[in-house]
Formats: sequence, C-alpha cells, structure tokens
Amino acid sequence: MRTFRLALRNLLGAGLRTWLNVIVLSFSFVVIINVKGMLDGWDRQAKKDMISWETGGGQYWQQDYDPDDQFTLTDSHSKIPGELGRKISDGELTPLLICQGTLYPSGRMQNILIKGIDPGQTILSVPSSELLADTNGISAVIGSSMAESSRLKKGDNVILRWRDKNGAFDATEICIAGIFKTDVPSVDAGQIWIAIDKLRIMMLLPGEATILVQSPGDNPVTDIKGWKYKSQKFLLSDIDKIIRIKTMSSSVLWAILLLLAMLAIFDTQVLSIFRRQKEIGTYVALGMTRGQVVRLFTVEGALHSILAALVASIYGIPLLAYEAVKGIALPYKSSDYGIAMAEKLVPVYSLGLITGTILVVFLTTTLVSYLPSRRISKMNPTDALRGKIQ
Repeated sequence: MRTFRLALRNLLGAGLRTWLNVIVLSFSFVVIINVKGMLDGWDRQAKKDMISWETGGGQYWQQDYDPDDQFTLTDSHSKIPGELGRKISDGELTPLLICQGTLYPSGRMQNILIKGIDPGQTILSVPSSELLADTNGISAVIGSSMAESSRLKKGDNVILRWRDKNGAFDATEICIAGIFKTDVPSVDAGQIWIAIDKLRIMMLLPGEATILVQSPGDNPVTDIKGWKYKSQKFLLSDIDKIIRIKTMSSSVLWAILLLLAMLAIFDTQVLSIFRRQKEIGTYVALGMTRGQVVRLFTVEGALHSILAALVASIYGIPLLAYEAVKGIALPYKSSDYGIAMAEKLVPVYSLGLITGTILVVFLTTTLVSYLPSRRISKMNPTDALRGKIQ
C-alpha cells in the first residue's frame, strides 16, 4: 500500500506529462470497446435476422441442391419423405420449392428465382399470409430491393415465365400482393414468393420441394435418404467468417492505438528514470531495496491504465450508452453487398468485453513500465546521490 500511495503521488506530481499519456490511453479504451461492440452487435443482429428470415433452426436440402450453382435448380426437387411430411403437418418444418423464371416488368426482361412457400407457415418471417389475398392472377410477394430493381409496387400485374419439369415454357400473370422489408438480401434480391401449391402445379411437381426449413429448437432427423441436413451453425458460418475477418482487420487499428500509448508510457518511464537518479539513490539510501524501487516505478507506469480507465469512463460511458440506444446509421445500400446488415447498427457492449479490454491494456501497460525499470537494478546508488549520470 505504501508503494501504491507513493507511486500515485509521484504520478500526479508529474502534471501535464501524466495527463497527456492518460488521455491518449483513454482513447484506446474507448475505440477498442466501440469497434468490438459494433462487430458484436452486427454479429447478433445478422444471425437473428437470418434465422428469422432464411435459415430457421436448420434446413434439409434435396441432395442435388447447391445454392452456389444455379444450374442445379432444374433437378433440385423430390418428393418429401413420410417422416418429414409428418413434421410439416405438425408445424415443425415448412417446405420451399425453388425454380428459375423470367419476369417482364414494363416490357423489360429480368431473370429471377421463383420460391414457393406455404401461406400458412409461421417459421420464417416472410409475409406468406399475403399470398391468400384475392387478386387478379397468382398472388406474389417481393422484397423492397426487388421492388426497386423491377419498379413494381403493390397491386401491379406482371408477366411471369417459367420452364416446367418437361422443359416446356409457360407464362402467366401474377399480381404483387405485398412488398416486405428485410435486412437479409438472400430472401429479397432477384426473387419472388408465391404459394407452393400453385408453384407445384406450374412446375408439374406435385408434393415435391427443394428445401425444408426447420423450426428453431426442434430436433433434426439426419438419416433421410435423398436429403442432406444442414445445421444452423453451418448455415450461419458465412457470417462467422465475415465477423472473424473484420475482427482481424480491426485488430490492426487497436494495435496501432496501443503501440502509440505504450510508446508514450515507455518513453516517459525512460525519461523519468534518467532524470530521477538522485531520487532513486535517496530511496535506496533510506532502506528501499532495488527490487522495491523497480516495483515503485512499475506501479507508476501501471497506474496510467487505471487513470485512463477513469478518464475514459467520464466521456466514454455517455457516448457508448448513446450508441447502444440510438444505434449507428449505415448507408441504405449496405445490403447490396449480399450480407445481412441493418440500416442501423446497434452495438453490444458486454461485461466480458469491457473487463477484457481493461485487463489487456493494464497488463500491457505494466509490462512496458517494467522493461525500462529493470535498469534501476544496475544503478550505483552512491553515484546517483553524487549526481553522476549513469
């Protein structure tokens, strides 16, 4: 305790030099917590939206289905096995039938994906109940991005052409029964949603599906012939990879900020030891061991991080709390990158994040304070008292 009080008195006695180091170090605290909080918030929001709109609790893929190869859609459908059919009846699964088509809005041609969904399903957030609306033609719903690119609005009629399982082309008129807003572009861009029973009739595929989406929390059945089960973890792996890459890239910024702060503290300690040689000699003459003097200077350096945490809390807590409540507005077109990203990003600041950041900065500060302090053990206290520079 005596060492701590003496170190604090010496540190505060240094005046402006101490507070400059503390302010720079406090910036590191706030920036690290802010950037990591934004990544954690994006991760949580993206996974929540993808589970709600696309992945559910997991999916069963028809064995030929490959989302990265559009040419597989022609054969990516088959009858639903009886065991999975019972789960559909119990509301634990909802089937999707996917095929290619062409839309002709205002005389233009636009290649799209046609997705058939059960109008009564409740697993996905797609407003499939709007497909039951009484319209002039087959009812369809589209996302806001699709509506913008095709220049369609609610109530518009448009020609849809497709190719059935026999290779014959057919066309009909569909009516846009609703337009939904989502932050998941993979259920919006370049696709329309219609009732699965009508799409089965159009494609001549009675009782068939491409994907079966599982309700979150239900236990999967993995051994189904002709179908491959994809877990929720697998379906969300792309988001995990993106967040991991973003975390690595942001670590460069953290490292630069920490290095600048640590360099300032290191230089301060070196200068302090050089200028305070008489003081060090006095400490030794008064009975302090060299090890105690090294600890004193190490504690002085480590106290920078404690003071920095206090200063950071003065302006950082209101700033981060405001961001956590109001969020950070992002460009509207951010979803065009093909990943789930809301227009407003709400950071998440966990206790583990704050505690971990404080601990890392404290240990790093202590280390860079100890390194120059080791020179004290090599000093001759007699020469130091006489004012000889060592």
